Amino acid sequence: MVGERRRTKIVATIGPDTSSHDMVRALAEAGMDAVRLNFSHGTQEDHATRAGIARAVQAELGRPLALIADLQGPKLRVGELAEPRTFETGDLVVVAGVDVAKPGDLPVAPAVIGQVLAPGHDVLIDDGHVRLVVERVDSGRASCRVIVGGEVKSHKGVNLPGVPIPIPSLTPKDLDDLEFALALGVDYVALSFVREAKDLTELRAIIDRHGSPARVIAKIEKAEAVAVLDDVLDAADAVMVARGDLGVEMGAATVPLLQKKIIRRSLDAGKPVITATQMLESMIERAEPTRAEASDVANAILDGTSAVMLSGETAIGAHPVDAVRTMDQIALAVEPSMTYRHQTPVLGDARAIGIAMSNAACDVAQALGAKAILVPTFSGRTASTVARLRPRWPIIGLSHHQTSVQQMALEWGVIPILFPEAKDVEDLWDSAVEAALREELIAPGDLVVLTAGTAVNMPGSTNVIKVEIA
Repeated sequence: MVGERRRTKIVATIGPDTSSHDMVRALAEAGMDAVRLNFSHGTQEDHATRAGIARAVQAELGRPLALIADLQGPKLRVGELAEPRTFETGDLVVVAGVDVAKPGDLPVAPAVIGQVLAPGHDVLIDDGHVRLVVERVDSGRASCRVIVGGEVKSHKGVNLPGVPIPIPSLTPKDLDDLEFALALGVDYVALSFVREAKDLTELRAIIDRHGSPARVIAKIEKAEAVAVLDDVLDAADAVMVARGDLGVEMGAATVPLLQKKIIRRSLDAGKPVITATQMLESMIERAEPTRAEASDVANAILDGTSAVMLSGETAIGAHPVDAVRTMDQIALAVEPSMTYRHQTPVLGDARAIGIAMSNAACDVAQALGAKAILVPTFSGRTASTVARLRPRWPIIGLSHHQTSVQQMALEWGVIPILFPEAKDVEDLWDSAVEAALREELIAPGDLVVLTAGTAVNMPGSTNVIKVEIA
């Protein structure tokens, strides 16, 4: 029955090893709720194929999948290498922009790196697995001492902690990828290395110009974004705690508390939040996670994250389906211990009515022992407002917009259903109950609580709570 379902959503990255129809279907059957297309890797044609497969699987299973385009953003990366290079601790390595790199140098793109490096700067490669320190800079080429050695491959990420990078938030590659992704009909666009709210408003303006309903995810992975987190949350539709680069930029020791802070502030703002990076890293090679990884996933869920994300585990890992199943099992084990987050609206807050209505709907459901909360919604925003409270009762989100249904697939505890457009408010109530019965999410005789607006098919008009016997 509906009450036994997992509430925390699972995002899986589709990559070279999971691009077949059978594999994507297996991931969805194991519990994947959202498909991430990582535009830092692969060609646009690769992503078009993966998006097409995801939509085909969605149709076959009759269950919506949110499609996320994750843009590369202003990321420094190792250039093209003929073969991987191994650096030993103490070696001297010359790091240079791809435009001035000489044979034997380590090329980095974009070439702006040569303009910003100075003696004493740290150069971290591949999430800090290889560490260099700059000793001298000459004509855009930096002589660096290897502090921590290791293997370096083409296209691995490069971080310069504390060094501002004069690159636009949307690079030419991002703009090209964005146009392509919007044409694919993605539900969300994730922007990497957000530094300020303006980065997100510029992205949203482009999305709007294309006439797309795609929502914006802010990836929090730089100190600048953490410093203006509330502004970023105001400008975003959702956020991602991108712990890999966040840890490299701000130090691994800071990540656990930052994760809790970002999740808590996201819930307060009523925005979905994804926790990502190295959640089940060992499962790239092994069939079982470490106990520490299982605890990490469990703690993110207990913190209240809307979704947990798999990256390499499902993109290039040897056990992608097992990784999704593991996430599912951990969530089912720990979610019963979560508590309902009652949130009193603040007078003057533009969201006060929606917050008050969702609080009341949850309170009524608790008082009457309802089987579910039904939320007919134009855009999915009302379902999100209810979900932020993390109620104990299933949230059934119903919309006549296919995109809204797919976007709700990322919302904690929300079971999205496509249902017909209502003629009036009475038709809205009746159609919502009928749809939930048809999907066998409730049974005849079940008591349910509905919350929606009397201004039918108007977003942001929630003003009624209704108790109904199915």
